[in-house]
Amino acid sequence: MAVETLTFGCRLNAYESEVMKAEAEKAGLAAALIVNTCAVTEEAVRQAKQAIRKARRDHPARQIIVTGCAAQTEARGFADMSEVDLVIGNADKMKADSYAPVAFGLKLNDKVQVNDIMAVREQAGHLIEGMDGRTRAFVQVQNGCDHRCTFCIIPYGRGPSRSVPMGAVVEQMKRLVGNGYRELVLTGVDITSYGADLPGHPSLGRLVQAILRHIPDLPRLRISSIDSIEADQALYDAIASDRRLMPHLHLSLQSGDDLILKRMKRRHLRADTLAFVDKVRALRPDVVFGADIIAGFPTETEEMFENSLRIVEEAELSYLHVFAYSARGGTPAARMPQVPKPVRKERAARLRALGDAQYGRLCASRVGATEMVLVERDGLGRTEQFVTIAVPGRGAGELVPTLVTGVTADGLAGEALRDAA
Repeated sequence: MAVETLTFGCRLNAYESEVMKAEAEKAGLAAALIVNTCAVTEEAVRQAKQAIRKARRDHPARQIIVTGCAAQTEARGFADMSEVDLVIGNADKMKADSYAPVAFGLKLNDKVQVNDIMAVREQAGHLIEGMDGRTRAFVQVQNGCDHRCTFCIIPYGRGPSRSVPMGAVVEQMKRLVGNGYRELVLTGVDITSYGADLPGHPSLGRLVQAILRHIPDLPRLRISSIDSIEADQALYDAIASDRRLMPHLHLSLQSGDDLILKRMKRRHLRADTLAFVDKVRALRPDVVFGADIIAGFPTETEEMFENSLRIVEEAELSYLHVFAYSARGGTPAARMPQVPKPVRKERAARLRALGDAQYGRLCASRVGATEMVLVERDGLGRTEQFVTIAVPGRGAGELVPTLVTGVTADGLAGEALRDAA
């Protein structure tokens, strides 16, 4: 049995799981499951533990390794599970030595390999050949975070912000394009802080420009979640000048209320977000936006929550990633006056319903348009604006102009206009 991975959480985790699988196999590991955890919410941790117990029931003899953010922040909780053979922290999870078979068979109290993530200062550029089952690949350009939002435990799981040198990023992406990938996604924990720790302090915008300049045969480039307040002029220039940079940006928004944003210790106000989307739309009229929003943050009143609802419509956000606030031990927000859990859930449901409506409006507006679609699996792909679209008869990896013929439950229906590129 080969090494398998089970991934929870963000796009960065998806990339890192591929690296961990390769490193574990390089170390000679076999018949093992690597569970890459997420620590963003209590529910994410609960789901990981539930999956671990199921994995042990399904394959009693298989070794189970737990790593990722929750393993870093809650190592003992996972080590105390009888189903777990080894816990590896974020600092070591992408090193082959951590998966050497001799690391197993340890006593319960010795099966934790978790070091001080705050001491990590460099980020290696891990080269991978591709990502299993995908025509779109994620490329890690940054890790960690130097900010301290009051609700967030991730800096304690990921450590300080550190960037992959531009040359290593370009080399990785050239290899992926050479292996047939048509779309690459830049990912990290706080990618708009990219380069602050590198010589010369290159920015995310400069990195994007370098990628587009040095990899002319890359058809599509995407950027994952960004902190809009950190967007630099080079990024604006890239958005305006190169159509290969996809017109879809996901914002780390979190709230539409200024007082809640201050209590979250965010660095933007609602006016900053509205100014950003207006500026980008002026440069690239076809751009669409998504956002992360937390419902029911401590002290949030109904009026404050309604400000979040309003900014979704005012900024014309088409994709919402909604979290009902989850208190994480050790964070300042966990000590603030809490909104009752039923209220948090109800507000999250209202936000999701609004998000569904916004997405539906985007889909309806595309009917009759011609979209360039990257097919990700047989007959199903994504438009440049990241809308799911059915293109019957087309296979994974095809990049094909498509007439949008209607709206479906998940997105759009389309008809390919000519042979794929």
